[in-house]
Amino acid sequence: MNIEEYKDVWVFIEQRDGQIIDVGLELLGAGRDLADKLEVNLCGVLLGNGVKDSASDLFSYGADKVYVIDDPVLEKYRTETYMKAVGDLVRKYKPEIFLYGATSNGKDLASAVATEVMTGLTADTTLLDVNLEKRLFEASRPAFGGNIMATILCKKHRPQMATVRPKVMKKPEPEEGREGKIIEEKITLKEEDLRTKVLEIVRDAKKAVNLEEADVIVAAGKGIKDEKGFNMVKELAEVLNATVGASRDVVEAGLCGHDHQVGQTGLTVTPKIYFAIGISGAVQHVVGMQNSDMIIAINNDPEAAIFNAAHYGIVADAFQIVPMLTEEFRKALKGEEAGGVTANV
Repeated sequence: MNIEEYKDVWVFIEQRDGQIIDVGLELLGAGRDLADKLEVNLCGVLLGNGVKDSASDLFSYGADKVYVIDDPVLEKYRTETYMKAVGDLVRKYKPEIFLYGATSNGKDLASAVATEVMTGLTADTTLLDVNLEKRLFEASRPAFGGNIMATILCKKHRPQMATVRPKVMKKPEPEEGREGKIIEEKITLKEEDLRTKVLEIVRDAKKAVNLEEADVIVAAGKGIKDEKGFNMVKELAEVLNATVGASRDVVEAGLCGHDHQVGQTGLTVTPKIYFAIGISGAVQHVVGMQNSDMIIAINNDPEAAIFNAAHYGIVADAFQIVPMLTEEFRKALKGEEAGGVTANV
């Protein structure tokens, strides 16, 4: 493999039912930074049926080119069809870096393409950069239980690929009027040649916890200890009309479901306000909430790592301070005169 033949930064633009989902746009923002450093083009890859008209929207989010394959065989996601389409594009146009959203489909596709074109893949990255001297993509992620950050390099193969979870990168503001080039390609597979068929898509009808869209999250950590402590956190969330989040310890203790979990093995969130109550600040949790607009940490250990990520820190016993805050917020929201809350901040 002559790796010098590989140029440009690519982003897989995932769509569902013809609608582009945000993680692809978020990665165009991150990809734009990488492409500018490398002085190459930023390219989107858009697959589906009836999606060609959406390609031009990607230019306003930073793309210079968009590769489009619009075919009925790509109507619904299947590993077989999408792997073939992306693999053919990679072999023909030779991208240097290829980013995918770490969604269910994105992770499946990225791993399949890595096998198809014989290259490496770094999963669930949280930091992206390039070494300009060696022209290497630096994909960093927590490792060894979140105790260190590991930077993964793919020195001998191309493209250099990584998946990035939704909300880790910020979606750029669109630049209206920006133009680029649309490159249309074909897929050689026919429906009758495929081994798999999508018979039906059954959507989960249960009410889900929508942490990723929440404006305010009140999150519980190991320090809340038990169900009584968790109920205390829930009461504060109810007063603030907030969504309840949790660390892995709380989920594993059975105090709430996995759909509440924030962090490397849960969800990545970017609320306007994030209350971290009794959370120590392990890396695997922090990477899931560090991009919140405001982080307020409550912990009785002044040396807790969570204070390094927090904008405001309250050193206090959560079982004393949280009920006081709940009552004061309740009064304030009702328009009553609030009293004072004293703590080390």
